[in-house]
Amino acid sequence: MARRVALVTGGSRGIGAAVARRLAGDGFDVAITYRSAGDRAAAVAKEVEAAGGRALGVRAEAADAGALVEAVERTVRELGRLDVLVSNAGIAPYGALEEVTLDDVDRLLAVHARAAFVLAQAAARHMGRGGRIVLIGSSLAERVPYPGWTAYAMSKSALTGLVKGLARDLGPRGITANLVSPGSTDTDMNPADSPEADEERRYTALGTYCSPDDIAATVAHLAGEGGRHITGASIPVDAGVTA
Repeated sequence: MARRVALVTGGSRGIGAAVARRLAGDGFDVAITYRSAGDRAAAVAKEVEAAGGRALGVRAEAADAGALVEAVERTVRELGRLDVLVSNAGIAPYGALEEVTLDDVDRLLAVHARAAFVLAQAAARHMGRGGRIVLIGSSLAERVPYPGWTAYAMSKSALTGLVKGLARDLGPRGITANLVSPGSTDTDMNPADSPEADEERRYTALGTYCSPDDIAATVAHLAGEGGRHITGASIPVDAGVTA
């Protein structure tokens, strides 16, 4: 049987890279997008190939709707199909409310909310029954325990409504759509040994950071046979920060 194909945006590092590796290990061919870290994207592609899958790296800026559509189309052209979309690429600006500019807000909405919509719309054109759409959100969309994250939280909260709408629009075609919301996760953007990390741990029920592999495991479940009857759901993987 032909291997299933997944597209993971922001797949050159952090959560996206962990998802790409996990899906490759589960038997997927994997395309990833990256903005500037071509060397890191190439390293992830080699790991996908080492797991027995075909790999494709596509340079695409998440705020560029045309580039995102082309990433979907190129995935289908070069890998032959598209079964799973993981919309993961994101940014994490932090700042006091009075310092946030409209340009900051526009970029956050473009990278998080608009990009997810554009990708889902483009991917759905190529998906058949069993297709899966997974959006990566944030626990900050449900609980903001410290200041400075208002605009970020707003942009991520839009994804809750998006997956519910997608679930209804695509359910009759046998395509699922879900949201996975990480809490503090040990990545380049939020390392577990940063000066703020201990404070972040205090807000969790388990007192720990998550790892990118924790997020990838939940994505893999949704992409696999176990996720076939899960749709329109928002699933936290956050060590209990939203408990």
